[in-house]
Amino acid sequence: METIRLTMAQALLKFLDKQYIELDGEERKFVKGIFGIFGHGNVTGMGEALETQSEGLTYIQGKNEQGMVHSATAYAKQKNRLEIFACTTSIGPGALNMVAAAGTATVNRIPVLLLPGDNFATRQPDPVLQQIEDPADYTMAASDAFKPVSKYWDRIQRPEQLMTAALNAMRVLTDPVDTGAVTLALPQDVQSEAYDYPVEFFKKRIHHIERRNPAPSAIERAVELISRKKKPVIIAGGGVHYALATEGLKAFAETFQIPVGETQAGKSALAWDHTLNMGSIGSTGSLASNILAKEADLVIGVGTRLTDFSTSSKTAFQNPDVEFLGINVSSFDALKLDAQSFVSDAKVGLEILTEELKKQGYQTSYEEGQLQTLKENWDAEVDKHFADQREEGLSQTQVLGEINKTIDEKDIIIAAAGSLPGDLHRLWRSSHPKTYHMEYGFSCMGYEVAGALGIKMAEENQEVYTIVGDGSYLMLHSELVTSLQENKKINILLFDNHGFQCIHNLQRGQGSDGFGNEFRYRSEADNRLTGDYMPIDFAANARSLGAKGYTVHTVEELRAALEQAKKETVSTLIDIKVLPGTCTTGYESWWRLGVAEVSPSEKVQKAYVEIEKRRATARKY
Repeated sequence: METIRLTMAQALLKFLDKQYIELDGEERKFVKGIFGIFGHGNVTGMGEALETQSEGLTYIQGKNEQGMVHSATAYAKQKNRLEIFACTTSIGPGALNMVAAAGTATVNRIPVLLLPGDNFATRQPDPVLQQIEDPADYTMAASDAFKPVSKYWDRIQRPEQLMTAALNAMRVLTDPVDTGAVTLALPQDVQSEAYDYPVEFFKKRIHHIERRNPAPSAIERAVELISRKKKPVIIAGGGVHYALATEGLKAFAETFQIPVGETQAGKSALAWDHTLNMGSIGSTGSLASNILAKEADLVIGVGTRLTDFSTSSKTAFQNPDVEFLGINVSSFDALKLDAQSFVSDAKVGLEILTEELKKQGYQTSYEEGQLQTLKENWDAEVDKHFADQREEGLSQTQVLGEINKTIDEKDIIIAAAGSLPGDLHRLWRSSHPKTYHMEYGFSCMGYEVAGALGIKMAEENQEVYTIVGDGSYLMLHSELVTSLQENKKINILLFDNHGFQCIHNLQRGQGSDGFGNEFRYRSEADNRLTGDYMPIDFAANARSLGAKGYTVHTVEELRAALEQAKKETVSTLIDIKVLPGTCTTGYESWWRLGVAEVSPSEKVQKAYVEIEKRRATARKY
């Protein structure tokens, strides 16, 4: 057997460079490059390999370990999980900084390969700098923290172990059902150890994504179920995008006149002005979708995890005769809400059901004009929010309307946390698939700026706008520097409302007077954060890093800044001063919280009673 002598790190890079993926006859390179921050746990192993033998992999220098994983995750999501980046770090804090981002990728079912450095496998210099020591279990290391948030985890303690570990990593990363974060912990000594690897290990490998067809009996059961229902609704999830099934969804809905509600991940699957697109659904849903969900006798989930936001904490569906059909490539998700399981690729499944139901002559039985009226009323409600002018300053919904109207309909927006996801889910009008990028599986603050970089890397010819609150920006915006370094222009639309106002609103809605969520100075009177708001110049912060920065207080200034941002050739931040508490609220929806059962506050006591009333209407499983 012909062999080649390489260090483990060199062999890993050579292997990754030869991985390809194929879907519907289209083949593409799977691993595009590696994000990294070097430290003593990886600089002389992975660092040396990247410097001298990186093959066809591009190295991107991250500025924060969590941020660079978010960028890699956003890239893979925008590419419909068909291309990825890996991420390398040192041991200790460098590795642990990736854990939150690993959870973000795994919860959202997005592939990302994490390569944290690890303790010396030989144990001879122990304990080294940044090494975790557990007296009861000496095998424990910082990288063990990745186990709960990884879909596959391995530690390479000998260079030859790389071969089985790498193949298993690719198995999971390319699996539509099992994909998520994959962690290969790399002891710093083993990274640099050499081994005579078989040349065959480095051959070109093509990982085929085979669209799963539903079982014939499942087709019969699904057709029978749909055929006896008069008022079905569709919940379109992220799987519609990943399966490239947007046209199939459109055809299915149009053929049988079934209204569609979109989850955060599914939004933009249908154009906002399509007659059957009733908008968002669930806790952050539109009035149109939530009324239909409440009355529906059948809920057809397509590629959705059916989270508590999509189901209004399981209170959205109140028809006593309602049943559920889960169209999903994952049997775990297809079964949720005790649904009739239809395990299938979304594109294939919708096409088959369309043909079979056409044979039955099936049509829904909505009252004439009902869907049109619901949609027209909701469109008018969105217009009202977009026109929300306040004498005292800019409302959040007015700003979103101006942005939606000003940027190109093929530009991409991204958001993740705070009150903005709720407003964007309800109000944003997407005309094309993949122009709405929301991380709302984990709702990880700090994803927004880093994610914008990943999207821009994936879609270099489109403008990318991250819509982020001041709280999330302060948590993590370091990849703004990377965007400048790589000449990948992103636009940061920063909503400055003086703090964590989403949670502040949520807190007050459950009986609190408000505590600990606004960016205020400490007051000497009560020793709490109840003083004046802190004035922060975010535009100056951006300019200090080399980006362009603008501050706006009026709608005229906002329009001018948005137009100027289009002309800029480097990353740009617009600091938008918005009024706190000017976001949207629920429409026929609810979100369950753990409100205090016992409290000296009468308002909290009242909120608990209301929670219990609503909880009684929720499905139990």
